[in-house]
Amino acid sequence: MADTPRVELTPAAAELLRRLRSAHGPLMFHQSGGCCDGSAPMCYPEGEFRTGDSDVLLASLTVDGVAEPVRFWMSKSQYEVWSHTRLIVDVVEGRGSGFSLEAPEGVRFLIRSRLVGA
Repeated sequence: MADTPRVELTPAAAELLRRLRSAHGPLMFHQSGGCCDGSAPMCYPEGEFRTGDSDVLLASLTVDGVAEPVRFWMSKSQYEVWSHTRLIVDVVEGRGSGFSLEAPEGVRFLIRSRLVGA
């Protein structure tokens, strides 16, 4: 489906992004192909995580109450595996072990996925 977004946010994820934006300024996501929490989407201040030729910009997410889009990047190697999926960014209880901005909140971002067209 051409108009199906590649990345979307649950209401809980959008609310957390509004809080994080207020505290940290403009934001970005990066999804790598690591194991464990390395495979979770990590939220950083915009530009803090360096992206380059080994990354793909999947989306510029519009979040009500956030002045600028939140860009969602993924490593090319991970994209090759997930290219036929729609990614849904959600929030769950529990602290991840990465450097993502939500860690002190006692929650972590999580990717849920659906096949494109499903």
